[in-house]
Amino acid sequence: MALSTRLASPLHPVLAAMLWAAPGQRRALSTPQGPGHMLDLGGIFPPLATPFSPRQEVDYAQLEGNLRLYASIPFRGLVVLGSNGEYPYLAPQERLEVVSCVRQALPRDRLLLAGSGCESTQATIQLTLSMAEAGADVALVVTPCYYRGAMTSTALIQHYTEVADASPIPVVLYSVPANTGLDLPLEAVVTLAQHPNILGIKDSGGDITRIGLMVHKTRQEDFQVLAGSAGFLLASYALGASGGVCALANILGAPLCQLDRLCREGHWQEARELQHRLIEPNTAVTRRFGIPGLKKAMEWFGYYGGPCRAPLAPLSPPQVEELRGSFSANGWL
Repeated sequence: MALSTRLASPLHPVLAAMLWAAPGQRRALSTPQGPGHMLDLGGIFPPLATPFSPRQEVDYAQLEGNLRLYASIPFRGLVVLGSNGEYPYLAPQERLEVVSCVRQALPRDRLLLAGSGCESTQATIQLTLSMAEAGADVALVVTPCYYRGAMTSTALIQHYTEVADASPIPVVLYSVPANTGLDLPLEAVVTLAQHPNILGIKDSGGDITRIGLMVHKTRQEDFQVLAGSAGFLLASYALGASGGVCALANILGAPLCQLDRLCREGHWQEARELQHRLIEPNTAVTRRFGIPGLKKAMEWFGYYGGPCRAPLAPLSPPQVEELRGSFSANGWL
């Protein structure tokens, strides 16, 4: 079904009731909450890679295979259609089908965050409604960035406020300046943290001072800060972050959940030693080799990585060897 047809059809009755509820009363579709209870985002979320076939079609069988393997790892939930999911390269209908596929395979006690950010406020609202209907618990909304010079704090606050007002599911802000060239300003985050339907932020910038300030300045709100990368996870926890959305969790999910546990239990020396071993592999599958590196490394650990969609190109043989070295030098291979 085309996205336009889906949006034109009447909303599911539960979805419609949630949409018109007061913002503080809106709840996730698949994880009902008691009165006044906020969803707990504490823990590790892998931002899933989208599997493609050799013909570069979404491979749902391989996606389900990866999900079966992830089921044994104590993740808080999963993220779909984030940067690592090659979200900009998926057609609207593919995005909804991916959400639906993951929701059907995911235990009901695990959260599903789905990327619904578009360049316009109107398109973001429409896609968020469809994501909710497809089974997402939370909308992860990246900053619009095409008209970067016009994306002032005022414009971004207005954008996110309208999205959160209209969304039947809670919203998490998403700042990823490496891809957008735009940091969601701290003053905008502090203002938006007061909105009853905005749960928190995934911050992938890696500025620990900024993460600490966000935690500090939103401490009076029900607002949760998620570290957007495994490379600064321990430092983020030390400053009060709730959890992490980490690309490396697609590969080393169990060690990242162990790091999460060590930090929560206050075993900082063990946590530090583990964090040190994760920094180099994390850099390799993010800033250095990106999604092609992430997918290649997944294959070494028993997951399906497969090809990326063009124009993302596979790694060269020397790059593959360098990538492998990042894991083997730290005892993972």
